[in-house]
Amino acid sequence: MGLFVYKFGGTSVGSVERIKAVAEKVKQAHDQGDQLVIVVSAMSGETNRLIALANEIQKYPNSREMDVLLSTGEQVTTSLLSMALHELGCPACSYTGGQVKILTDSSHTKARIINIDDKRMREDLTAGRVVVVAGFQGVDDKGNITTLGRGGSDTTAVALAAALKADECCIFTDVDGVYTTDPRVEPNARRLEKITFEEMLEMASLGSKVLQIRSVEFAGKYNVPLRVLSSFTEGKGTLITYEDDQMEQALISGIAFNRDEAKLTITGVPDLPGVAYKILGPIADANIEVDMIIQNIAGDETTDFTFTVHRNDYEKAKELLDSICAELGAKAVTGDVKIVKISIVGVGMRSHAGIASTMFKALADEGINIRMISTSEIKISVVVDEKYLELAVRALHSAFELDREPIES
Repeated sequence: MGLFVYKFGGTSVGSVERIKAVAEKVKQAHDQGDQLVIVVSAMSGETNRLIALANEIQKYPNSREMDVLLSTGEQVTTSLLSMALHELGCPACSYTGGQVKILTDSSHTKARIINIDDKRMREDLTAGRVVVVAGFQGVDDKGNITTLGRGGSDTTAVALAAALKADECCIFTDVDGVYTTDPRVEPNARRLEKITFEEMLEMASLGSKVLQIRSVEFAGKYNVPLRVLSSFTEGKGTLITYEDDQMEQALISGIAFNRDEAKLTITGVPDLPGVAYKILGPIADANIEVDMIIQNIAGDETTDFTFTVHRNDYEKAKELLDSICAELGAKAVTGDVKIVKISIVGVGMRSHAGIASTMFKALADEGINIRMISTSEIKISVVVDEKYLELAVRALHSAFELDREPIES
């Protein structure tokens, strides 16, 4: 018995049959005595359908009205799930984000949660009812409907768990946990029993799409135990929590990769103070995020400056860099969109030497050339040619023996 927040994503509630299956799972837990708050996403494909409708009306839809429109997707799911629970004889009550009083700032389509009033939910839980809440949405201090951005239902669930001091926040998805890497690339990928908030945050930011980054940040900040589970099969899933002694045994927890990288290089830049700002300032002003950066100084008092951006921003960034090149009197601008970033992640890096050399040797043995390198306390990232992605992931998975079960302490 305990207080749990369950979150079900779009594929988990993608049809009437799936909603009924979720209701069965919820009723079973409720019958065992658990207090439950259920957060749901819109049915699979519904958000895209609503966006398409808006684009037929307005080329650049008004952001406030988009929030009003998009919030309806989750409201449909909450009411249907509550009906399904009633049909099973399980008392339930559905709420929009506004009814629960999830207070956000006024940044439409990408709002941030400020506060949650848990009084109404606690009254329902005490009365023995299942509380069903629309994810992805809230209201600002003027009563305007706001949405939290793509994947915002994960953030809603974690925020509710933090407000209610829930025993655990369970994210039900179409996968049965967090894997050492994408099983579609490496068939020997293994489901992790545990992973730290730090590791999960790195993996989410590096391309792993199991959890939304903001939800992991929120969970870490408020110490909300997170568990990733499958809504289609039974299992313990993966627990995301703080580091403990047993977890320190793993050198590397997983391999993440991002296919959406692009690389830009400006060569022959005069090596003068402030040159990095002159290059990256206009890029930042254009709201283009820069990831990895390398600067090589030549013997002729010039430097070559290389950085990566999201592939969708490549053309815009290159156009800006061409102008910067002329202003600085640099030699040329070159680019490459056929690259990927591959990263190894693990808290064990803090206390073990030789991780980088193992990684580089594994790639060298496969004839894979490294274009760029970036490191932090618990990760090493490399940029390689796109054609080597799967080979590199498999080589690294094998080199760090990630297919082997961890030794019990």
